[in-house]
Amino acid sequence: MKIAVAKGDGIGPEIMQAVLDIFTANKVPIEYEYVDMGKWVFDKGYSNGMTPDAQQTIEDLGILFKGPMETPKGKGVKSVNVTARKTWNTYANKRVFQTLHGVDTVFSKAGIPIDLTIVRENIEDTYGGIEHMLTHDVALSRRFITRPGSLQVIKYAFEMASKNGSKRITCGHKANIMKITDGLFLEVFYEVAKEYPHLKADDVIVDDLCMKLVSRPQEFDVVVLTNLQGDIVSDLCAGLVGGLGFAPSANIGDHICIFEAVHGTAPDIAGKNIANPTALLLSGIAMLRHLGMMENAATIENALLFTLESGVHTGDFGDRSIPSVNTTVFANAIISNLGKTPTHGARPMLPNQPATQTVFKLEENPMIMSKEPEDELIVGVDMFIESSEQPMVIAEKCLLHVGDIFKLVTISNRGTQVWPKGSVFTNMVNQYSARFESVGGAAVTQTDILELYRALMADFKICSTELLNKWGDKNAYSLAQGQ
Repeated sequence: MKIAVAKGDGIGPEIMQAVLDIFTANKVPIEYEYVDMGKWVFDKGYSNGMTPDAQQTIEDLGILFKGPMETPKGKGVKSVNVTARKTWNTYANKRVFQTLHGVDTVFSKAGIPIDLTIVRENIEDTYGGIEHMLTHDVALSRRFITRPGSLQVIKYAFEMASKNGSKRITCGHKANIMKITDGLFLEVFYEVAKEYPHLKADDVIVDDLCMKLVSRPQEFDVVVLTNLQGDIVSDLCAGLVGGLGFAPSANIGDHICIFEAVHGTAPDIAGKNIANPTALLLSGIAMLRHLGMMENAATIENALLFTLESGVHTGDFGDRSIPSVNTTVFANAIISNLGKTPTHGARPMLPNQPATQTVFKLEENPMIMSKEPEDELIVGVDMFIESSEQPMVIAEKCLLHVGDIFKLVTISNRGTQVWPKGSVFTNMVNQYSARFESVGGAAVTQTDILELYRALMADFKICSTELLNKWGDKNAYSLAQGQ
């Protein structure tokens, strides 16, 4: 089995070498092909943070094991970590958080065990990074939540929970506010839940979820969330078990998977051989299980757990009365403990599962889509316009151009209705949304909307537009606050 390895930036090369030394000592049957990714590749002029040869190698091998990587600041480039996940459609970010004996936390001292898994959607949401300045005062970020994308990650979460013997799976969301985007994610969650009646499926609003995770984390098992919310909640959970230094990460896709440490590059200690390799080692152990190397994974994880129980620690954690060790000594301690079993949480020794490396040769980009509902209608348009005038003035100008097809329904500012009713205490910016709906709910065409656009151009700069779609009797657009 051959995999691609990117050592990373900062402390990346040191902790990667420590992990690979442990793998070698355990005779893990993997070959490594090193690829060029990270800040130094950005600095050479590759705007996506990887060389073309690196991309080709990863796509040929299907597995990337990577250290932490830095994105240059202030250079207008995207994060190489996010780019890699999105480019190869690793749609499910799985992060397991467990109590580790020898890593003291508030919960371990209270005797409260933590064993929960966060599954984060990895492709969509605000991480599309699609942003525009609509006016000099107003920035817009587009948030995409799709049915097929939600289905991919939620289906994975249920399947993983079922195979691992989980009892409960929870959807974290903000559908009480974002009724269409988070509402779609929640809708798909309960659609998939019907296929897994043996699992208790429920949902929690994400702010309430955060409070409950901090106060009663032992009540949760598997939690699935959208991208941004999942990013925040997974780091919160890392804090419950000792920090990002103990948080493995697996990015799962249909064709390519990425296993990585999600902590920073720690440039202040780079080259000093004092970094903690545990998070990257745990990610590597997850990779071994993914590849069917169950015995190797269990042997190495038991050695790690035994080492932690013994009090061996790097400088960022552990019993301060016991001197800390450097990265190399920590790795060598794990190597010397291969074959030993910890007192707490020993992993079962399952046999390796023979696996043949699958090579995918795709001729075109996969198109993921669900069946489109029938009787789709366009019933209006939201016109986003730039103006510093008062709402009544905006309305009077808009009403000059509605014609016989459209009616002006509402005008909002920052999502709050300011016409036909509102409050003088509502602070406004120089960008309005004027909603035009068709008279009698009749279907309109894009040509009709272009004619309205052309007419409004006489009085306004139009920053953006959004069609008001309708499927059957369901309006596919939100109301303004106060409408």
